[in-house]
Amino acid sequence: MPLPIKAPTALDALGLIKRLKRNPSEHKGDAGKLLMVGGSPGMLGALVLAGNAALHLGAGWTILEALDPTASSAINEHPELMIKLANDQAAETLISNNPDLIAIGPGLGNSLLAHHWVCACIDFPRTPLVIDADALNLIANDEALLNRLQKRNQHLPGLSVITPHPGEAARLLKQSIEQVQGNRLESINRLVELTGSIVVLKGQHTLIQSPEHQCLQCNQGNPGMGTGGMGDVLTGSIAALATQGIRHHLDLWSATGIAVQLHAEAADNLVRSGVGPIGLTPSETILEMRKLLNSLT
Repeated sequence: MPLPIKAPTALDALGLIKRLKRNPSEHKGDAGKLLMVGGSPGMLGALVLAGNAALHLGAGWTILEALDPTASSAINEHPELMIKLANDQAAETLISNNPDLIAIGPGLGNSLLAHHWVCACIDFPRTPLVIDADALNLIANDEALLNRLQKRNQHLPGLSVITPHPGEAARLLKQSIEQVQGNRLESINRLVELTGSIVVLKGQHTLIQSPEHQCLQCNQGNPGMGTGGMGDVLTGSIAALATQGIRHHLDLWSATGIAVQLHAEAADNLVRSGVGPIGLTPSETILEMRKLLNSLT
């Protein structure tokens, strides 16, 4: 008989931000190299939003592997981001870049090339991995990809995080959105068991759980966050904090908790100052997150 699911405790992770304080001699290598994959045709903005979040939250350098052939047009507008055209040599690209952390999903699409990159990212050894958006949909629709992720987590526990919204969670669990939302605690428990990953179940009072950690609930956040691009910002934020955390004694679980709470608290700060909730934008939230992050280091 399964044990009863415990009520979550409140997420309280912002105190860990002090670990990210930089010494005067630190350089970009100490803040880590992040590689992000996504941005299929028509969806490049999702990847750029995630990249901008990573940039503003302190990743040492951020490489975007974009599937959109017109990606080079974004370089002039975002010169700090290293924007490249993703090709079908995904494994070789990962080896040559040797990133400290990989994030895949924002605007990725469901093409064969997208599937190829998901396979390569899951198979890339020892490197923390953030999986979001279309990468989750590809995994939900392909048992072989799910098996790859499960095996990865058996050999590398604590080194992957998935960040589904209720729709993506429903696809992974083969349920309806109503079923997921009707019992979010049961849903996140099942997602952890299914994937073996750290799971962030987004939505009102976002939940975080892993095979090694009990469920935590983020009590911050507001309805203004229900707009396109907010999830991409969260992906970039988790990735940036976890990339820095590799050399600042902050593991993927802790970095994920910080990012979730920082994201929600920044949105609440903006609403308190008169920005939103209606019309609150992801880009405004990124800048408020940076301000809050620096105030807490």
